[in-house]
Amino acid sequence: MAITVLQERDRLGVKPGRLFIDGEWRDASDGATWEQVNPATNEVVTTFAVASKEDVDRAVKAARRAFDEGPWPTLNARDRKAIIQRLVELITANGEELNRLQTLENGMPIAFSSMSVVSSAMAAGVFDHHGGWIDKICGSTYPSYESAPTGSEVQVLSFREPVGVVAAIIPWNAPMMLFAQKVAPALATGCTVVLKPSEYAVLTSLRLTELIEEAGFPPGVFNLLPGLGDPAGEALVTHRGVDKVTFTGSRAVGQRILAASADGIKRVTLELGGKSPSIIFDDAASVAGTAMMAMGMVSMGLSGQGCVCQTRSLVQRSVYDEFVESAAGLTSMVTFGDPFDPATTSGAIINKRQLDRVLGFIEQAPSEGARLVAGGDRPGGDLAQGNFVNPTLFADVDKTMAVAREEVFGPVLVAMPFDDEEEAIRLANDTEYGLGAGVFTTNIARAFRVAKAVRAGTVGVNEYTVMPNTPFGGYKSSGLGREGGWGSIEAFTEVKSVIIGLSG
Repeated sequence: MAITVLQERDRLGVKPGRLFIDGEWRDASDGATWEQVNPATNEVVTTFAVASKEDVDRAVKAARRAFDEGPWPTLNARDRKAIIQRLVELITANGEELNRLQTLENGMPIAFSSMSVVSSAMAAGVFDHHGGWIDKICGSTYPSYESAPTGSEVQVLSFREPVGVVAAIIPWNAPMMLFAQKVAPALATGCTVVLKPSEYAVLTSLRLTELIEEAGFPPGVFNLLPGLGDPAGEALVTHRGVDKVTFTGSRAVGQRILAASADGIKRVTLELGGKSPSIIFDDAASVAGTAMMAMGMVSMGLSGQGCVCQTRSLVQRSVYDEFVESAAGLTSMVTFGDPFDPATTSGAIINKRQLDRVLGFIEQAPSEGARLVAGGDRPGGDLAQGNFVNPTLFADVDKTMAVAREEVFGPVLVAMPFDDEEEAIRLANDTEYGLGAGVFTTNIARAFRVAKAVRAGTVGVNEYTVMPNTPFGGYKSSGLGREGGWGSIEAFTEVKSVIIGLSG
């Protein structure tokens, strides 16, 4: 099958990208550029400017000025809400283009890019949800009392105020949704933003920035810095003009950001990796259905390149063989090919470095005793030019194996048997991560017990999804803080108490 990446690029009219600083598009100060490569073919789609330390400094100062002197934090709720609503309308109107740009930049199949939680519709929904909070962000009043120093009566009020300048860093796997998840609550609360997208997915961030400009946000309120982790990311998170860092990505980078935030005591929200379990009991409504869900999560769409993917299937021993057989059967239903063909179900690994990492885990697992049931190789023919890996299932995996401990970030599912509820909970929690989990049972009492016992930020019972109005984040090494719903408003605001004397 011919893959039409470059034809789609030409149809969309993709041009070289630039930085957006203080309301102006500009080249990098040192002229540096980066090539946007589609992983389905490894063809160069376009080039874009990458920010230097000087560019980072300029962007942060613009955001600082827009926050300290500009109208955005003090704009009345009605007017700020109207601008964000205009952006929602623009994202919706340009939704198809945004979905196709996302496929062009990271190889996500267009069917997945258009119809899932990573689509333009989800991005618009995130902005719409957080825009709705703007005129509802309230403080509190407290009962009056006598002041200890003076004995006079006082009244105490609290206010929520924007935290300030936000440095936002997003990965390549769900760029539209994560752009919205970081930017929407920051803008809604009155913060100003400097955003650095991953160098592996810049096209949707560039287009969303154009829509922000068109919506009428004042200069400096939002700034876009395509760039590399070093120097741009490093300079951004360590800049003294930044008040808060919000980051989605790897645990290793999150640890570095947490250490860097000590200088200036920056507020930090981190959404890091996961090794999420799905716990399948023998009374699940459909063992075959749960197997299809688990295997589909790591093989369809982004081919397991998602932090919330349930990559560890813990299956009660009495239905273990049925689960493994059903999961293996789904692997033959996966279709690779042109990411712009609606019939294509699975995408490529983002780059050759990650491809080698995934293949390394697959090669290592059998040597540690895992049983390869399906996959473990790459498709050939015309697909060999892309970074494709066949969906891979390992059975009889032990908790000590690397494939059970580490976040592979590829189309690899491991199956592990358990005997009873206690063992299932113990296996589920035997990980450094705690981002998500799933529980599959028709016993409602068991569902509640297990959901409460599993240490993870999001636990699905017979279902699993992420929505803009619910808190999302991780336990343990999966991060700090929550995004979504009121949790996002809290994350981008500070609480100020005002004590008012009432005695004259």
